[in-house]
Amino acid sequence: MELTESHRQYWRKNLNLTAILLVIWFVVTYVVGFYARDLNFNFFGWPFSFWMGAQGSLIVYVLIIWHYARTMNKLDAEHGVQESEE
Repeated sequence: MELTESHRQYWRKNLNLTAILLVIWFVVTYVVGFYARDLNFNFFGWPFSFWMGAQGSLIVYVLIIWHYARTMNKLDAEHGVQESEE
């Protein structure tokens, strides 16, 4: 089966989105965690490092999932490969 230009565009956009979201995930998970002790300022009344470990990173993960699902639904509809509603 040969890929059409539409298939190539679909996968290129999918891979770009995935790469961007993985970079965000990496920064939130490892970079912020690595530099947590150096981040000595209060955020909503708590030390920022504690807040990121307890709440912030989880919120970012949920936002990443929400954004990926929303964007992929739009991309699927744009390229005609959306799931059928039964």
